[in-house]
Amino acid sequence: MNLVIVDYKAGNVQSVQFALERLGVQATLSADAETIKAADKVIFPGVGQAASAMAQLKARNLDKLLPTLEQPFFGVCLGMQLLCQHSEEGDTDLLNIIPLPVKHFETDLKVPHMGWNQLEQLTSPLFEGLEEQDYVYYVHSYYVPVSEYTIAQTSYPAPFSAALQYKNFYAAQFHPEKSGPAGSQILKNFLAL
Repeated sequence: MNLVIVDYKAGNVQSVQFALERLGVQATLSADAETIKAADKVIFPGVGQAASAMAQLKARNLDKLLPTLEQPFFGVCLGMQLLCQHSEEGDTDLLNIIPLPVKHFETDLKVPHMGWNQLEQLTSPLFEGLEEQDYVYYVHSYYVPVSEYTIAQTSYPAPFSAALQYKNFYAAQFHPEKSGPAGSQILKNFLAL
């Protein structure tokens, strides 16, 4: 399998790469358009701030390339948010692949939402072998509301999209690479799509 991790200097590429290696899978790190287009599957990790991540994507013309991809694509954490239309974080226009907003948590709970929380309402082959209420690991201050593209939810305290699917684009707000056995199973399931 030709698996590419998009390396645009705004992602947690090494932790994703190590998680894949634990599954016996080698991935290529690349920001090269031809390499990404030729991939069988693409993983799009992200950490940090939306505006700076978008600037990195634009500097590499990836903002034009990524929406055109047709192979299975998996956005992780900020990588999920970047697939959406617009973020309240820095009033930032995003890749506009999934027609949803990214909003800031308005809660009395501590923000960022950091640590282990449960998955609910699992509705995708991405979660094959997982149980309702399995725990995954989060670090985020912004979220995507529940919508028709939501394939898993988590509550903090209100429900939000833990994962999305739109056409060939899958995405998780949590970090599967840091989510123990549940996260490993999700990565295996993505690789099996």
